[in-house]
Amino acid sequence: QVQFVESGGGSVQPGDSLRLSCAASGLTLDDCAIAWFREALGKEREGVSCLSSSDASTYYTDSVQGRITITRDNAENTVYLQTNSLKAEDQPIYYCAANTMRRRCTDSGVRRSEFNYWAQGPQVPVSS
Repeated sequence: QVQFVESGGGSVQPGDSLRLSCAASGLTLDDCAIAWFREALGKEREGVSCLSSSDASTYYTDSVQGRITITRDNAENTVYLQTNSLKAEDQPIYYCAANTMRRRCTDSGVRRSEFNYWAQGPQVPVSS
């Protein structure tokens, strides 16, 4: 059974830094393309970052380019999202997801339909 446990949320202010983590069990993240999505109240869930396991290439959506870094710790089977210089639009609910059918992220964006395993969301969401 695939499970994810997210952590790292909490109260933040614009300009702060935040590190979210997503620990996986039941699958090996190093065998998957992994991504972070975010969903603000009343808005669609959007993909913000993806990390390929095939070549370690990364994708970031334009709105977070330069402020967000996605990394993976294979020993911990955990994916991280580091966000610096937080903006108000960075404060929705974050979800990690895995694509077990592909090891490489697409170059044109992070699409929900490509990911087949999803975290339920953080135990402590990001808030201001």
